[in-house]
Amino acid sequence: MQNRYAGDMGDYSKLGLLRTLHLAGFSIGLNWYLTPDETHNSDGRHVNYLYQDEYRACDPALWTALGSLVRLDNREVRYMESDDILQATFFSDCLDFRRKKKAKRIELRSEWFAKSLDVMAGNEIVCVDPDNGLVVSSAKGKPKENKYVLPEELASYYAQGSTVVYYQHKARYKDEHYIGQLEELLRREDLPSVSGMVLKFEKVSQRYYMFLIQPKHKKMLEKAVKGMLATAWGDYFRQLYPVKA
Repeated sequence: MQNRYAGDMGDYSKLGLLRTLHLAGFSIGLNWYLTPDETHNSDGRHVNYLYQDEYRACDPALWTALGSLVRLDNREVRYMESDDILQATFFSDCLDFRRKKKAKRIELRSEWFAKSLDVMAGNEIVCVDPDNGLVVSSAKGKPKENKYVLPEELASYYAQGSTVVYYQHKARYKDEHYIGQLEELLRREDLPSVSGMVLKFEKVSQRYYMFLIQPKHKKMLEKAVKGMLATAWGDYFRQLYPVKA
């Protein structure tokens, strides 16, 4: 996540999903995986949905709140850390790797993540929102690694008893590629008794929300997602995994 994205279509989909889960009775933690703003592209400009009534129907209160944020140019995550937008525990410390050597990056990330674990502890659902999603081999150990979540970080949140939801950017690969990444995670020994789910948001810039589900949350979570897909959100979200008969 970068502050310049605040209030865009990605936030509408993510916060809409988390608001649904909160209304279903789950306590929510959100680690923005905040990184410094970049300037090399125009990402974050997907805000036309705020002027289209068909999107308003999904969650009118959220649509109105994010519209106010964008129009006032309050495009920072701190303006979304409000009960009016999402009742949650937030972690918004910035993971800044600029001008840092590899050893220092490792040290910074370790300290940053340990702090986030303490803040997120006790929440039934922890959502993590890295720019790009699950780390890929080409980014490991590199300065851009802060734009990804690491498998061991997901496992650490899970070990605290939380169901974990992580954002996954859709690049040039087909859905099966990202489902395969999730299935590989589900085989990890440090994710005992885990089950998975994938929701794909299919409008404008496509993205996935990948679930690592605790057994104790499974029935309640599946009911909440089914209910969400029966609303106006069902025009934009699709469940890809597990595949329903």
